[in-house]
Amino acid sequence: MSGAVSVAIVGRPNVGKSRLFNRLAGKRISIVHDRPGVTRDVVVADSPDGFALMDTGGIGMLPEMTPKEIQDATEEQAEFAIQAANLLLFVVDGREGLLPLDESLASKFRKMGKSPVLVVNKMDEPEKSFLFSEFRKLGFEHVISVSAEHGHGIDDLSKLLLSLLPQSPPLQDESGEHRTRMAFIGRPNVGKSSLCNRLLNMERLIVSDVPGTTRETVELDLDYEAEEGKMPWKFRLFDTAGLKRKNRIDSSLDYFSAVRTKHAIEEVDIVFLVLDAREGVTKQDKILAGHVLEEGRALAILVNKWDIALESFRKDPLPGYEDEKDFRKSYLKSIRKELFFLPDSPVCFVSAQTGHAIKDFLQMGRDLNTRLDKSISTSALNKLIGEMWEHRPPSKIKGKRFKVFYAVQVENRPFRIKLFCNREHKLADPYRRYLEKGIHQKFGLAGCPLKFSLAGKEARYTDDIKPK
Repeated sequence: MSGAVSVAIVGRPNVGKSRLFNRLAGKRISIVHDRPGVTRDVVVADSPDGFALMDTGGIGMLPEMTPKEIQDATEEQAEFAIQAANLLLFVVDGREGLLPLDESLASKFRKMGKSPVLVVNKMDEPEKSFLFSEFRKLGFEHVISVSAEHGHGIDDLSKLLLSLLPQSPPLQDESGEHRTRMAFIGRPNVGKSSLCNRLLNMERLIVSDVPGTTRETVELDLDYEAEEGKMPWKFRLFDTAGLKRKNRIDSSLDYFSAVRTKHAIEEVDIVFLVLDAREGVTKQDKILAGHVLEEGRALAILVNKWDIALESFRKDPLPGYEDEKDFRKSYLKSIRKELFFLPDSPVCFVSAQTGHAIKDFLQMGRDLNTRLDKSISTSALNKLIGEMWEHRPPSKIKGKRFKVFYAVQVENRPFRIKLFCNREHKLADPYRRYLEKGIHQKFGLAGCPLKFSLAGKEARYTDDIKPK
């Protein structure tokens, strides 16, 4: 959370908290669904007015809404937000009227010394406006009616919040230093949230053995003290929902969670693909890795639960392996083989449970972020491509070979190289991968995506970028 001044949106399930959160944030962040219990973790966003917003899960969920383990964790997260917030927005349902659970929550807030703004939501039906008055008996000073769905009353609510909140400090760090934005993606239950919790050194995210626990993309700032007395490493972490195979997406919630994850990939600098060490690389892992490449994001691989894999190996050593070091080497070789299409993405063996190699993979993220800003010398690039062509020219197609006349880097993040060539439609995938691998190795771009744009011979001297 970037701003010190914060507002938490609280209330019982399905009163419209997430819709109000999206409305105040000015963009769709939290998943909105008619099913109670959709929001579980605390979702944070900076409002256009300069304060931080926190969307919380519904308090008082019934057992049939969600498993008790998740319910308890959700309410614990809501408690975190309530304690941390400068101001509460207590949301109630104006269509349903005042319910006993609303009264119970009002009493709870008073005992905590909180005086929330009471937001009567869903007041978009004039015939039910008489219900608004009954909420006043809860005794809160500030009561306002809105329709988060249609936007009615939102401007008045925003003005009220600004009048009640202390002045917020700047949302960016005073140093102006950029936070490296890193997303954790993977299949359900591989340990993404556990890794985030380990980094934050607190149970900030809900962790459970129940697949699909994380449904939202949760953003969290991390200042990591790598060395005492030195400036901390600054990151923004994106914990995402576990992505299922398309044929296993069995609800609209799964679909919207997948959409949020894909949006997170688009917004970050670095993506960590989290694998379960006990399962290795699956078909879904390959699909996820391919999607990251398509989006042009730097990619590293985290093999989580490595402590469990090693413990199993110690108890029952697999035949053909000399020792743990040999086992790890073979495991890495298997990853490279299964994910052969990746640009030499770095791999780190970690454990969210024990904290093994946490600093190592954060350093890996920093290194990747630095690589993304590299500039490749035009002369060195053309020399390399010429040497590679001489060493291994492409196969002839109808008696002619693909030939690069000139190459130049035109973009970073991702790296984009323009090739002026004789046959722009004849760069075969095997030769493309050959060029990519050579460029990655020569210029130290491991883990960084590389894209080619091609221009035919006729466009060689008319393009906006001309050979020297």
